[in-house]
Amino acid sequence: MKYLDRLEEAIVTFLIGAATLIIFVSVMHRYAAGLPIPGVQDWLISLNLSWAQELCIIMFVWMAKFGAAYGVRTGIHVGVDVLINQLGGRTRAKFIVFGLLAGALFTGIIAALGAHFVWENGAHYAFTNVLGIKAEGLYEGPTTPDLEWPTWLVYSAIPLGSSLMCFRFLQVTVSFIRTGELPHHDHGHVDGIEEGAVPVDVNPYNMDDNLHMHDLKYSKRHPERKVGAGGTASAGTGANDGTADDKGEDK
Repeated sequence: MKYLDRLEEAIVTFLIGAATLIIFVSVMHRYAAGLPIPGVQDWLISLNLSWAQELCIIMFVWMAKFGAAYGVRTGIHVGVDVLINQLGGRTRAKFIVFGLLAGALFTGIIAALGAHFVWENGAHYAFTNVLGIKAEGLYEGPTTPDLEWPTWLVYSAIPLGSSLMCFRFLQVTVSFIRTGELPHHDHGHVDGIEEGAVPVDVNPYNMDDNLHMHDLKYSKRHPERKVGAGGTASAGTGANDGTADDKGEDK
């Protein structure tokens, strides 16, 4: 599984890095070709970079599809969880599993429909030619305007990326059922910036104003477990769970 994770990250990193570099070179070429520099201007004009924009669009499409799968695995997707946070215990866990399975079903359908479209859009013709099978009446498929690549290669990002995304949804679902934890990404954290030490008595998950992140950890043994203001958990099942501490704090 680690190899798949690294491959996924390598694909996204390469695509976004290469696309950024190609766009930069293309823009610099466009402006530099307009400068009246003897010899250099003629050489720059002779270079044909009209394919750069189309290639970058293709690369960003592939990056978006594989990046979406990466987002499911790392929990980077933004979601509205106000209603989910109001639920407790087993009810919240059931809704979380339902949402994950719904995402897997949706991406699985997109992957199947995308694969059928790619197959009929020229992939069938290409594979039969590679295998040396002579089949008449197959659709060769169109090509891209600038690069003249078969469009089925470009559209392959849909079934491949959606299939990987479906797998990630199922992976997160199984992990949540086993451990009760969901992947979480702190959108307020910036890599490279050191953060101050968090006080021991501060629990960021104990903020009931629907504006802060909540702990989505689900305990099988104590599904209605509550966390007090001091960060300590109380696992009582009676009606007075957590009320004694609240009264003590009020006093």
